Amino acid sequence: MSTHADGHCGELVWQATPGRPATTRVDGLNDSDEACRRLTELRPEIVDALHQHGALYIRGLPVTGVGDFAKVRDVLIPSRTPYREKATPRSDYGDGVFSSTDLPPSQSISMHNENSYTLNFPGLLLFGCLVAPEVGGATPVADCRQVLSALPSHLVAKMRSVGWQLKRSYSDHISTDWRTAFASEDPQDVERYCDDNLIAHEWQQDGNLRTSQLRPGVVQHPFTGAEVWFNHLAFWNEWSLDEELREALLDEFGPDGLPFNTAFGDGEPLTAAELRTIQAAYESATVREPWTVGDLLLVDNILTAHGRDPFRGDRKIVVAMGNPVDINDCSPSIQPAAKFA
Repeated sequence: MSTHADGHCGELVWQATPGRPATTRVDGLNDSDEACRRLTELRPEIVDALHQHGALYIRGLPVTGVGDFAKVRDVLIPSRTPYREKATPRSDYGDGVFSSTDLPPSQSISMHNENSYTLNFPGLLLFGCLVAPEVGGATPVADCRQVLSALPSHLVAKMRSVGWQLKRSYSDHISTDWRTAFASEDPQDVERYCDDNLIAHEWQQDGNLRTSQLRPGVVQHPFTGAEVWFNHLAFWNEWSLDEELREALLDEFGPDGLPFNTAFGDGEPLTAAELRTIQAAYESATVREPWTVGDLLLVDNILTAHGRDPFRGDRKIVVAMGNPVDINDCSPSIQPAAKFA
């Protein structure tokens, strides 16, 4: 069964206009139990549409609280994925539901695939709007198939060949501390996790941790076979920082002490010009839709990257992650743990 941007797919109609994600409405339902029964019937159609479009807005459902959202999540994403190697602040509402982010409203969040740096990551994300912001605050999405096709061939070939490298410096004062990131107070637990997940690790004299890991950056979708750009190379690169902030952090911590930094898998730095090229490819593939209360956004986390626009006013967007995917099912080989000099 296939979906069409301007026509019916079974009982659903998907509207996909330029600059906006594929959107449908499911009206006439009185409560979350009715919504779950209806979504169970529609789920095969939704899955087909998701594989075509990569991200779907579903509107009109009676989803007004965390409990409603969790019920609907269990229909659309039956298997859950834990939040691993935490990098940004989130509120935990229980039952596998989190705030999408607790970063300041004025801060935009660039395009990324959730947990692309872990060996086991969520294949599906579900966002829900419980409070819509007054201005801004959309969750833009970008089709990573389009991102890949928009990038210069030499960058794609480089990523296919050597992958990408992520280095993190955990701290109690800037970014995330290692206890929060790894959900443990025991350094030996952290070391075991790192060993099991191909992460090189090094304890500093002050008790903080540095890690380094190599990952493939171009992968194939395990169901559709589509090849996509899948990484945090641009997202966490030093050139993505505000210039004054970048210089201040480098002065304070040095190039090896930045909270996050990335490079190609062979250690070659990403240039500022290459970063702009990657950002332009994301921008060319980005679409967005303003939130209204009750909206759901279902995202195939391999096919589609997501971000956040700045906003004003109250905003409560919740998220749940599931349908875990092993990187071995998407990539022919796993990069070994990077070694410290």
